[in-house]
Amino acid sequence: MTTPTGREVFFDKDDLIVSKTNLKGHITYANDIFLDIAGYTEAEVIGKPHNMIRHPEMPRCVFKLLWDTVQAGTEIFAYVVNMAKNGDHYWVLAHVTPSYGAKGSIVGYHSTRRVPNPQTIQKIIQPLYRDLSRIEQDRSNRKDGMAASHQKLLDILAEKNIQYDEFVADLARAA
Repeated sequence: MTTPTGREVFFDKDDLIVSKTNLKGHITYANDIFLDIAGYTEAEVIGKPHNMIRHPEMPRCVFKLLWDTVQAGTEIFAYVVNMAKNGDHYWVLAHVTPSYGAKGSIVGYHSTRRVPNPQTIQKIIQPLYRDLSRIEQDRSNRKDGMAASHQKLLDILAEKNIQYDEFVADLARAA
């Protein structure tokens, strides 16, 4: 497993990172920008779980929310910190949608990622994600930790009377 370096890398504001997965989250397509920023070759990512680029400081409860949403057939926007092959990290504003087959059933997922606003990441997302990660780590087992952090996230959203993707959209608009 790669160790985080603590170095943040950036991609151009006009670039889009694109990937597609099957129903189990295994990569079926990755564009050149994905490969460049993540530091992998196409052969290294195709067929592998998309979480191969998951940064260990990314709260698992956000991914639970993301997967629950897209598996239910709804799109979601989310802030995500990913980790490159060399341990560097990069932040994205991800738009994840289900992909449908000819018969109308979900056959996979499509994600397009953009450069997020750095102030939004520093002032709002990083503190929130640190709190959620701390909750996950403070529990004696991973399942309880994720359940507790997921509930905390839902409580925060309930206080604001919004869904997560609305929260993200509001932050993106404010930037």
